[in-house]
Amino acid sequence: MPLYEHVFLARQDVSGQQVEALVEQFKSVIEEGGGTVAKVETWGLKSLSYRIRKNRKAHFTLLNLDAPATAVAEMERQQRLHEDVLRSMTLRVDELEEGPSVMMQKRDRDDRRDDRRGRFGDRGPRRDDRPRDDRPREDRPREDRPKEPEVAAAASDESKGAE
Repeated sequence: MPLYEHVFLARQDVSGQQVEALVEQFKSVIEEGGGTVAKVETWGLKSLSYRIRKNRKAHFTLLNLDAPATAVAEMERQQRLHEDVLRSMTLRVDELEEGPSVMMQKRDRDDRRDDRRGRFGDRGPRRDDRPRDDRPREDRPREDRPKEPEVAAAASDESKGAE
């Protein structure tokens, strides 16, 4: 039987248990069609690049399938009819991945990196070692303040020219 990787996106409004129920429903469709589901990975709630049916986030789920094309077509048909499924994509592959998918490896790598770094990440020290001057402008020393124009001198020059 052909091998497939299938990813579907569920609406952000559904709960995790409802996503699991969707997975079980689609697994039963594959098994009734004579196929098997080798692996199920839930990638969680992720932001979308653009809005899909007024949703900015979606629950991502990967299914590795070993099923005939008719079973996969029936599952895709039911997903198109289901209102909680935003998008789906099925790819035929030569072999299924044994370990975790790239998305799960990325999540593990990011978790390890966050543990290794501090609160502010790998940002490094400030540009200069001088302390910041958080004092209001009026309280700074005179040399740090910008030059203020001489308002009184300008007004007296204008009054002399008018006479």
